[in-house]
Amino acid sequence: MCLAIPALLVEIREDAQQGVIDLGGIRKPISIVLVPEARVGDYVIVHVGHAIGVLDPDEARRTLALFAQMQAAPQPPDSVEVRA
Repeated sequence: MCLAIPALLVEIREDAQQGVIDLGGIRKPISIVLVPEARVGDYVIVHVGHAIGVLDPDEARRTLALFAQMQAAPQPPDSVEVRA
């Protein structure tokens, strides 16, 4: 299974092949070679260090809000006892 996440593009480096994303306060350099149309302020879909698409801002915000809800939800215990 693959996971790609929306992140805000906050910087494009001089070589225009790398950018910096912000995801909940964490900043990380990524490749933007596959999305030459991306601009600072766009939300991009990031998979294994590469932006693979530009995302509608409303869709990105909804997705990030769902991730935040999942993170805030009660977590199951580490071990579950199964009784027969």
